[in-house]
Amino acid sequence: MAASSRAQVLDLYRAMLRESKHFSAYNYRTYAIRRIRDAFRENKNVQDPVEIQTLVNKAKRDLGMIRRQHLKWK
Repeated sequence: MAASSRAQVLDLYRAMLRESKHFSAYNYRTYAIRRIRDAFRENKNVQDPVEIQTLVNKAKRDLGMIRRQHLKWK
């Protein structure tokens, strides 16, 4: 993986974890954090740049969903 891709993926991972920690409900918070960690761990050995970009795009959509859900539960 290129250095810029790696940095982008790590930034996305951190942002998703950070946003998930804002859920006030314990069950939602722990579920989201566990799913994020599992998904990134499952795909850590992907080498194909096209597949990496597809996964990054999916993670960005998921991050947007987490942010919307967080605002909904405030």
